[in-house]
Amino acid sequence: MASPSLVWFRDDLRLADHPALRAALDRDEPIVCVYVLDEESDGVRPLGGAARWWLHHSLAELRDRLADRGSGLILRRGAAGRVVRDLVEEIGAGAVFWNRRYGGPERDIDADLKADLRDGGVEVASFAANVLFEPWTVTTGAGKHFSVYTPFWNACQEMPAPRKPLPEPRDVPGPGRAPASEDLDDWGLLPTRPDWAGGLRERWEPGELAARRRLREFLDDDLGSYDAARDEPAAGATSLLSPRLRWGELSPYTIWHDTLENAGSGAHAASAHGFLSEVGWREFAWHTLYHFPKLADKNLRSEYDAFPWPRLKPTNLEAWQQGRTGFRMVDAG
Repeated sequence: MASPSLVWFRDDLRLADHPALRAALDRDEPIVCVYVLDEESDGVRPLGGAARWWLHHSLAELRDRLADRGSGLILRRGAAGRVVRDLVEEIGAGAVFWNRRYGGPERDIDADLKADLRDGGVEVASFAANVLFEPWTVTTGAGKHFSVYTPFWNACQEMPAPRKPLPEPRDVPGPGRAPASEDLDDWGLLPTRPDWAGGLRERWEPGELAARRRLREFLDDDLGSYDAARDEPAAGATSLLSPRLRWGELSPYTIWHDTLENAGSGAHAASAHGFLSEVGWREFAWHTLYHFPKLADKNLRSEYDAFPWPRLKPTNLEAWQQGRTGFRMVDAG
């Protein structure tokens, strides 16, 4: 009797270079893919409006691409630990796979779920997919974590090179009868009253396919000027990959290897290494959050707890929130 594999998608809304999906394919059983919108679990920070807009469109594309390959994407809403446990029981899953997360509350959810499922006889495995160097692997000579970027990135350069990205699967065999899914439109991720997302629609296209196109455009057209022009807002020399990395439409492994292969040893080599060092700042941020899970609420350095910050007038705060400070760079942000 088949014991389906459950693949839990999170911040990795892609098919290419998806180790959890690859593990399920290697198990050679029907695959159920799920995304859980968790707005209930303790410590999980709510999504902002723009992130919700992006998530809606990225999930819609992922759902369609999985359906084209013979599976689909089940959408469930609720506390992730409970939802995944319920779905494992519902489908009789023999294995559950996911790619690792590094925020404190998310790690707690994953660790509790992994232990609970294993106690119940379910195979569970998690994988490195969303950072190049996992936070516990890069340490100082004394075995401590880094708190300054430059020595951190120098240490990363001494590590084994990041692995090659995994290919996108052609087929994802689904179960004979798919479990029920919630309707993406019912999640209310898109703004309606008012619909303020016109600028996003004009400027951005979410989804894995658009992310791949943007990476190729950047490497072909903009990488050469990146080192010299990336700090000039009007130059248009940045990668525009940040939201695509945030939702995992691209993996950092794909960016790493495509960049190096594009640059080679030619004129773009210096810009390529400069760009990858900026990808390194993303790595450093995740490492810092891993070691300081309260980073969103507490100062990294405790001496700033008593810093005499000036009191902000309510009118100044309102002007900043509405983009009316009079400083064009601030208001554009």
